[in-house]
Amino acid sequence: MNIRYQKANEKDSELLIELYNKAFLSDYLKYGECPAYGRTVESMTLSLQKSEKHIITMDELPVGVISLENRGDGNYYLGCLCLIPQYQHQGLGSGAFRYALEYYSDWRTITLVTPEDKTENINFYTKKCGFLINGTEMDGNVKVVKFILQRDI
Repeated sequence: MNIRYQKANEKDSELLIELYNKAFLSDYLKYGECPAYGRTVESMTLSLQKSEKHIITMDELPVGVISLENRGDGNYYLGCLCLIPQYQHQGLGSGAFRYALEYYSDWRTITLVTPEDKTENINFYTKKCGFLINGTEMDGNVKVVKFILQRDI
């Protein structure tokens, strides 16, 4: 199994949309909304200007995306870590997160949110990635858990 990470650019917008739609279809169907699902090329292009996205490939096949927004002073927001469902539970997500920690070597704080009822996500971020739960909030009609990972440099 050959895993690679490729920084995405505007030419990758349609591929990114395809990966997001496959990864987040179940969330869209469950909640009736999902900010990552159903994006337009224009919205993805704008998103690329705000947050770097790295395409996760397995044996040259695109299977997911990891995206972090640099908020300055070593603070990052993990906006997306998604895999097409059939590629989950193979260590690709935790591998992508380790890659991001190395790639963004100046990180001091990483934050993210995930729906409160997605216990699999909560367990992944707390048990496999080391995040702490930092409260909850409403995002539209979905209650989300806020996470934080910190280190001293």
